[in-house]
Amino acid sequence: MFPQIRLQSTPARLDIHVEKGSLDMEQPKADLEIEQPKAEVTIERRPAKLTIDQTKAREDVGYKSVPRMIEDAAAEGKQAWLEGIARRAQEGRELMQIQKGTSNPIPQQAKRNSEGEPKQFGLGWIPSPGSVKLDYDPGEVNIEVEQKDPIINAKANKPIFNYTPSKVSIMLAQYPSLEIDFENLKHVGINYEQYI
Repeated sequence: MFPQIRLQSTPARLDIHVEKGSLDMEQPKADLEIEQPKAEVTIERRPAKLTIDQTKAREDVGYKSVPRMIEDAAAEGKQAWLEGIARRAQEGRELMQIQKGTSNPIPQQAKRNSEGEPKQFGLGWIPSPGSVKLDYDPGEVNIEVEQKDPIINAKANKPIFNYTPSKVSIMLAQYPSLEIDFENLKHVGINYEQYI
């Protein structure tokens, strides 16, 4: 028989256990404050004004103020005075014609001065149209608006992270081994022999 050496090995075995990590993230809402100041409104107005002048209408129905009555009487007196001067000047010129013998104006002047002017008749409206005067001022309104910008205070909050790292556990589940077996192996030494 031939000598033999038998080797039998068992490899090592590793046991690996992994715990997965985790990442939790939370984003808090931002803190936001908004304030809107009121707008400033300024209103300036000039009030409307209605003026009614009925002086002429009152005069048409006979109601005159004392200053107006004096003014009208003075105007009528002046007009009568001027008409009297003109009439007397005309009558004087007519009387001057007597010396020429062409006319006799005395009877005509006597008739004219005794009869007076013929009366006028006519229809009219009392008070007269347009005797009441109206004046209207619509006034004015000025509106000014001053807007105010909103006041915004914003504070951003940082995100919150919770991180758990992964864990890896490595264990030696089986140790390696080597078995050596000899068969028909003889060792010859000095003065002896030995089977292994």
